[in-house]
Amino acid sequence: MNKHYFLVLDVETANSVNEPLVYDVGFAICDRKGNVYLEESYAISEIFFDERKIYHNSKLMDTAYYAEKLPQYWSGMKKGEWKVASLLTVRKRILELIKEYKVKAICAYNANFDVNALNQSIRYVTKSNVRYFFPYGTEIYCIWHMACQVLFTQKTYCKVANRENWESEKGNVLTNAEVAWRYMTKEYDFEESHTGLADVKIECQIMAKCFAQHKKMDRNINRLCWRIPQPQYKALKVA
Repeated sequence: MNKHYFLVLDVETANSVNEPLVYDVGFAICDRKGNVYLEESYAISEIFFDERKIYHNSKLMDTAYYAEKLPQYWSGMKKGEWKVASLLTVRKRILELIKEYKVKAICAYNANFDVNALNQSIRYVTKSNVRYFFPYGTEIYCIWHMACQVLFTQKTYCKVANRENWESEKGNVLTNAEVAWRYMTKEYDFEESHTGLADVKIECQIMAKCFAQHKKMDRNINRLCWRIPQPQYKALKVA
C-alpha cells in the first residue's frame, strides 16, 4: 500500500483576529503514524521586519498575540531555528514539497484560522495579485475537528478533563491542542510553545493519534467542532 504524506502547518499572526497577518510559518511532512520526514520554520520578512529590514516592524509585531516572544525569535534567527524569507518564497517551497511528496492533504489544528490567515497575508504582501495561498482544490484537514470526534468524546478524556478542570468559564470542556497533548502524554503541566514549528510537532502526533483510533471521522473544517464532545462531558458530570 502506498504511503500517504501530509503537510502539517501552524502559523503565528499579528494585526487583528479578523485580519491576521502571518509572521511565523512552521510545517512538517509526516505520515499518518506521525513519522516526520522534513520540518522547516520561517519568519516572514514582510511582516516581521520594517522597510529597512533591520528591525522588527513595530506597527505590526507589537500587535502580535504573543508579542512577548519577540526576543525568542531574535535569538532563534541567529541560531538558524527560523529562516527569514518572503511569504511568496515560503509558498513556493510548500508547493514544491506538496508535489515532491505527493502530499495528500494540508493539515492544521483549527485549519480554518491558519488557511484564512495565509490567504489574508498573501493578499496583503502581493496587493491581491495572489489571492489564495494554496491552489484551488487542495485538500484541507482540520486536526481539531478530527480530535473532537475521536479523542475528546472518549469517556477517559472526559474523566481526566473533569479531574484536571479543563473547562472554559462557561463550563465547556476544552478542546485545544494543549489539552490533547496533556491527555495523550499525561504531561498535565504541559504548555504550548505558541511558535509555529514547535506546535506543529505536537499536532503531527495528535493527528496520528486520531488516525490510530480507526474510526470514521469527518476531516473537513468545522468551526463549531468544539461542541461535539460537550454532551458526553456534561453527562459524565451529572452522573
